[in-house]
Amino acid sequence: MSEVHAPARSDAGPGRTAAAPSEPTLPANLRRNAPLVPTDSAASRALAAVIAILTFLAALCAGAAEIAVSSAGQWQGSVAQEVTVQVRPSAGRDIDADVRQAESLARAAPGIAGARIFSKAESERLLEPWLGSGLDLSDLPVPRLIALTLASDRNADLSALRTALTTALPGVASLDDHALWLQRLSTMANTFAGIGIGVVLLVLFATGLAVVFATRGAMAGNREVVEVLHFVGADDDYIAKAFQSRFFRLGLRGGVLGAGAALLTCALAGLLARMWRSGPAGEEIEALFGTFQIGWQGYAIIVLIGVIASLVTAAVSRFTVRRFLR
Repeated sequence: MSEVHAPARSDAGPGRTAAAPSEPTLPANLRRNAPLVPTDSAASRALAAVIAILTFLAALCAGAAEIAVSSAGQWQGSVAQEVTVQVRPSAGRDIDADVRQAESLARAAPGIAGARIFSKAESERLLEPWLGSGLDLSDLPVPRLIALTLASDRNADLSALRTALTTALPGVASLDDHALWLQRLSTMANTFAGIGIGVVLLVLFATGLAVVFATRGAMAGNREVVEVLHFVGADDDYIAKAFQSRFFRLGLRGGVLGAGAALLTCALAGLLARMWRSGPAGEEIEALFGTFQIGWQGYAIIVLIGVIASLVTAAVSRFTVRRFLR
């Protein structure tokens, strides 16, 4: 605190009035009309911009992970609703008769809603992605396929159907329930979800580090003010609350900007996907990447990330101030 100067001595003689004592004054560096932690300075705007960018990246990563998990769930649902019976050609046997017998056994099994026999030409076309087109496969023992649709209102006993096919057509017919593909899809979905969570945590950690450096810089720049607050009786909790309130506003501003930009990007991606769907490659893109629509859960996750970013900013600033004052 500044010293209070004593009144100046007057050299006035009799009949002259002495000068009035001067008012106590504070040094210029302690006279301030601005808040303890200004929110409109260049450093504050830069911190808000950093938080907005990090929130935007974290929200995009979470949205992409949600799209991947949703697409994998759709693939799993479609794959789990079908099983495949494979009938292999065998010497001395009529392949068409074996296919019809396998179809009859499948239709008679409980829980099977329908069966569709793939023709020989359709079975050969399924090999074109691996063998190429233009090949004559008539001399190759290409297996015939029967796609079975499972009923949604009752469970199918696939073990009993597999046993019936093996007994009636030994070494010829086999049942594939796509369990390997379902396991791989589940592993892929869990991997994408884990990567998304890891990236979001890393981004939040980077946000915390930025807030730590910004808070320590603000504390160092306001050291004299903090000392005066201590001198007049303010405790550490009061000072920490002042910094927490200001940095929470900065984090909220950055979180709102970053989450809003991520929401707009996801909405534009969904709009472009619907436009691409009408093109010649739309079906392939949709089958591979889905519809690029994250749904209400994805939008809720993006909003939640913006809120978490602001809360992390407030909590880290408070913790940093307490450590600095200690």
